[in-house]
Amino acid sequence: MAKNNESVAKALLASQAKLSNRVPDLKTVPEFVETSFGLLFPQLASAPAIDASVLLQRINALESCLTRLCGPVVTTEAELTAVTGAFIEALPRFQTLLLQDAAAICQGDPAASSVDEVIVAYPGFFAIGVYRFAHWLYSRKIPIVPRMISEYAHSRTGIEIHPGAMVGEHFVIDHGTGIVIGETTIIGDNVKIYQGVTLGALSVDKSLANKKRHPTIERDVVIYANATILGGETIIGAGSVIGGNVWLTESVPPGSRIYHRPS
Repeated sequence: MAKNNESVAKALLASQAKLSNRVPDLKTVPEFVETSFGLLFPQLASAPAIDASVLLQRINALESCLTRLCGPVVTTEAELTAVTGAFIEALPRFQTLLLQDAAAICQGDPAASSVDEVIVAYPGFFAIGVYRFAHWLYSRKIPIVPRMISEYAHSRTGIEIHPGAMVGEHFVIDHGTGIVIGETTIIGDNVKIYQGVTLGALSVDKSLANKKRHPTIERDVVIYANATILGGETIIGAGSVIGGNVWLTESVPPGSRIYHRPS
């Protein structure tokens, strides 16, 4: 038995040598996400920040965490310093965007008693926040890390938002489980999406990797549960309502009301 184990160990070591070691530590992802949320929202912090010095310590800890997360995939030290510094500078903007999202969720959900409740208890809000962090890094062409971050939210909430998607302000995810939003999706302001919605591609052929494969959802659209909207040329016009279980592969004009009719 010992000889068999030794031979397996040698075989694995030889194969591992062929794999890239330039991959961030997975354990750093939850640390990055939770530290970021704790800085933006005292409701989510591990302990209250009694003064500016405590906040500064936490900012420095976040910068260190992001350095460890991006270090293995960033080419130069100068680029790494620039990315981490810019992310820290963007924290007030993240806070503004996410407070808008939280307020929109609260306003649209009769079951939400306050914005605080949305921030601490709503998986849709958590998934949106993680998406906004990941998208920021994706837009700066940081490899691997944005997907790792977005998949952390996916594993916790069942909501999958590719970091490449472009999502506007005042975004609402209600319930959320089972939502899939593809890489080239464009979503305007004041859009509300319910559980089970798929914004996907008509084809998953690898040759389409650099083309727009996912739909465009214009502003003020509501998409109800389990609707599926596919295709890079599909545009849902502003102010439209897409009913539950609808399957769409073509555009609809602004102000449309689309409902599923069982045959």
